[in-house]
Amino acid sequence: MRVSREQAALNRGRIIDVASKLFRERGFDGVGVADLMKAAGLTHGGFYGNFASKEDLIEQACSRALQKSQDILNQTVELGGKDALGAIAERYLSTTHRDHPGEGCVIAALGTEVARNSSPVRAAFTKAIRSAIEVLSTLIPTKSKRLKRERALAVYSSLVGALVLARAVDDQELSTEILEATLASIHSLHPSSNAE
Repeated sequence: MRVSREQAALNRGRIIDVASKLFRERGFDGVGVADLMKAAGLTHGGFYGNFASKEDLIEQACSRALQKSQDILNQTVELGGKDALGAIAERYLSTTHRDHPGEGCVIAALGTEVARNSSPVRAAFTKAIRSAIEVLSTLIPTKSKRLKRERALAVYSSLVGALVLARAVDDQELSTEILEATLASIHSLHPSSNAE
């Protein structure tokens, strides 16, 4: 039985969304095509009608997750007011974000896997990281462009690194301490906390 173009597009979107979540939860090698299609509520045979390969799906799923992260970053900046940087850090370094990698930052969840990959996914990660650093640099309270960029790089590295470490340790107290210490460090950049 043939499906309509509209249904085919919905099915494809559902596969990408499910893959994006499962890859962040389990890694690229931790998700097989059959499991993925089952999680999407579709048959295994429909996969290759939608994607050339698993690598094709990985690229599309990561691109969607990266765009979602960029949208969340931009939304947080808009809603964050005078301390948008603090608002970003609080959202990113939350225990909810730590405990739900499938719904969170794809860079923290899959960055180490992508680092060993020379595919277009790595280029997409590079583009997304550059974009995030540009946004963060606009929030750094200093007039020097060099210092803005330097501090934005440090903040972004702190956010991602803290989340990776908080997820890696098997001690809940230490995990929370990592998040809280990094959050306090980023909050100290706000002008009310740190006169330049």
